[in-house]
Amino acid sequence: MDSFGALSLIPTVVVISIAVLTHRPIFALLSGVIAGLLLINPATVIGGMADLSLEIMMDETIGWVIMVCGLMGSLIMLLIRTGAATSFANSMAARADTRNKSLLVTWFLGMAVFIDDYLNAIAIGSSMKKVTDRFKVSRSMLSYVVDSTAAPTCVIVPISTWAVYFAAVLEDTGSAAAGEGMRMYISGIPYMFYAWIAVLLVPLVATGRFPLLGPMKHAESMAQQGTLSLEKVVEFDAGEKGGISSESNVSQSKSDSNIWTFLLPLLSLIGFSWYFDIDLLKGVIVTLAITVPFMVFQGLLPFKGAMDAVMDGFKIMLPPLAVVVSAFMFKAVNDQLGLPQYVIDGVTPLMSPLMLPLIAFITMAMVAFATGSSWGVFAIAIPIVMPLAASMGVPTPIMIGALLSASAFGSHACFYSDSTVLVAQSTGTGVMEHALSQLPYALIAASAAGLLFVLVGL
Repeated sequence: MDSFGALSLIPTVVVISIAVLTHRPIFALLSGVIAGLLLINPATVIGGMADLSLEIMMDETIGWVIMVCGLMGSLIMLLIRTGAATSFANSMAARADTRNKSLLVTWFLGMAVFIDDYLNAIAIGSSMKKVTDRFKVSRSMLSYVVDSTAAPTCVIVPISTWAVYFAAVLEDTGSAAAGEGMRMYISGIPYMFYAWIAVLLVPLVATGRFPLLGPMKHAESMAQQGTLSLEKVVEFDAGEKGGISSESNVSQSKSDSNIWTFLLPLLSLIGFSWYFDIDLLKGVIVTLAITVPFMVFQGLLPFKGAMDAVMDGFKIMLPPLAVVVSAFMFKAVNDQLGLPQYVIDGVTPLMSPLMLPLIAFITMAMVAFATGSSWGVFAIAIPIVMPLAASMGVPTPIMIGALLSASAFGSHACFYSDSTVLVAQSTGTGVMEHALSQLPYALIAASAAGLLFVLVGL
């Protein structure tokens, strides 16, 4: 792989600049892709774009993401059309009778749904927005609460897709012996400072014990005037203006739905995903195969209505999936430019036993933020950083904590990460509105985590 040195930073600068200026993440990402292809070979930009598109669409990972997100959309639309989501919201509203309680319930549910950040992002946001809307909570605040309990929670709970993936990477790269990857991963959980701080900061912000900052302050002010979201988006809601469906689509027998009609499919999803070794795709396929006949048999939806809900739910996920596909294309271009390796090679000489955890955290957090890749770049970084830490006598758990903190930051803070996009979709807010309003809090958590890595280095 050729390295373009400092020039490899240009596409990232292009993406971030255009995203901030236009609030159009797909346009920004594709602009970054074109900028990268121009660097690689200006004469073959069109061919390179076509080849890259086909390569990404044939990639097993992107296929998995499309199927999981699309089928999750189908499941959620079934819960909406039967009135199960409304029953759940009403049940939560009975307990969350104040603004603060509504956000604290959202926070608690986010931590409870720990098996996967996709499941967390889509399910919690779409089910709680009706509750928070009652108290004029901005969609920016809701999306911040949901996103801060997505990747950060999945990182610090070893029964999650994140833990399974990173344990496998530790073994595949030789950092852990066969069968010891999960044990090594668990040893680093106390040192995953960013994830802990991001999760614990949420109730302070939500209840007003930590001040509102920048875009979040503006969003909350507009919400009190009745404007819950500053950007119009297509939402997972059968009754809201702008959605793909209307109130007539909701089952007329939704009074027959209750909270268990909502909870049982989600519990089934968690249970089956766990049964299939934390494979969310297999889990959602089995859950849908059970849920559709169950709802038809109960008379909550006719068979045709259930099939329409499945298709509509899949279709409504296409806009966020377009961002995810564009982000994968951008990551592939960065890989061709050698950006991750350039950054890692650039900071390696600066590392010392005292500063290694901090430098590893900052460097990989920047790479994860710039590339939108919370998983892929760490397959490159772990084989370099872990042996370096061992040679310097830096404890392995601390280094795992630093790397996973950086990964969680990338997923949480990046404007175009899959988690950011899916949270924005489920809560009914714009991607950039959500990303910019939560960024100050992500940076605060990152700064606090960096300070802690200095302290443990000492």
